[in-house]
Amino acid sequence: MRTKALSPLNIAVHLSVLLLVILWTLPTLGILVTSLRDKNQIVASGWWTALSSSSQNSMYRAPGADAQKQDGNLFVITGNILEGGGGKVTGFGTSSLKPEEYKAGATADLKDGEKLTVEENGDFRLTSETKFEGGRGQRIFFTATTPPKFTLDNYRTVLSAEGIGRSFLNSLTVSIPATIIPILVAAFAAYALAWMPFPGRSLLLAVIVGLLVVPLQMSLIPLLRMYNDIGLFFGVPSKTYLGIWLAHMGFGLPLAIYLLRNYIAGLPREIMESARVDGASDFKIFIKIVLPLSYPALASFSIFQFLWTWNDLLVAMVFLGTGNDELVLTGRLVNLLGSRGGNWEILTASAFITIIVPVLVFFVLQRYLVRGLLAGSVKGG
Repeated sequence: MRTKALSPLNIAVHLSVLLLVILWTLPTLGILVTSLRDKNQIVASGWWTALSSSSQNSMYRAPGADAQKQDGNLFVITGNILEGGGGKVTGFGTSSLKPEEYKAGATADLKDGEKLTVEENGDFRLTSETKFEGGRGQRIFFTATTPPKFTLDNYRTVLSAEGIGRSFLNSLTVSIPATIIPILVAAFAAYALAWMPFPGRSLLLAVIVGLLVVPLQMSLIPLLRMYNDIGLFFGVPSKTYLGIWLAHMGFGLPLAIYLLRNYIAGLPREIMESARVDGASDFKIFIKIVLPLSYPALASFSIFQFLWTWNDLLVAMVFLGTGNDELVLTGRLVNLLGSRGGNWEILTASAFITIIVPVLVFFVLQRYLVRGLLAGSVKGG
């Protein structure tokens, strides 16, 4: 049986798709690998060198005078500058400007007759003819080649942080209703704009399309003031889940209506006419026919809306608050990093933990994504 050869165009398409897949996958792979590496090795080299040894400059402070022992006429302080972590010392020094002033195994002459010897395995020997004095020990700067080291410490730090579980539940409490509510409202509106003629329908659709370009930051403060005024009038607290659900619904409705309207308008007209001939109302047509046939479009919008609400921090802080009981996952992870970037090594672990849920949602619904986005691009109502 003869097989059909691929044309140059097909080969180019396949190569382009493969390139796009690689470009989209590499950052995620980099985040995963970096999140599993040791803190010091993250600084020393990129994630693509994770399986090879890395060379890095470090500083070790020897024990103080309390750790000295007398060996004949000498007073000695010993230890290991690698602290049992493994690796090979290539050079050492007493200044941060010259971490390789002496080769491993050599002996350096220090002040007041003190001598320092550092071996390749990290063992050091600090000697003096007189007693060591002072509480702080000698600083030893060194360059070492260390083998690859992987650890789960970054994940333990994030997952064991106080309030992380509560923040995870807060994000789910925000994201799930903020995804479902706009879909329900937009589906009804999209059906009306597609199949129910009424005065001003085209103008209303143009307004909805125009709302797609309104920046979130421009409408956030007016929306918050309006919500607070209504809350004061009816005696409703300002920081509630209802407020953030309504905010996300308002920001998500224009895109949802636009996508769903294009899809619903592309459904066969014969099905609608047959249902009306049989005496079905618009509500029954919508529930029994339109919704089941619109699942691809509903799923594609669900992906976008869930990703937006899950990763959101600004709207959550404004409408929900920043207290320990209200803080969402993204806000909790930002607090873990600190205002000055402390514990920065947990950044990649935090990022990977954050994207796990959106990635699961995407893989569950991804087969409907392209079909829903392309719906109505050729044929419209």
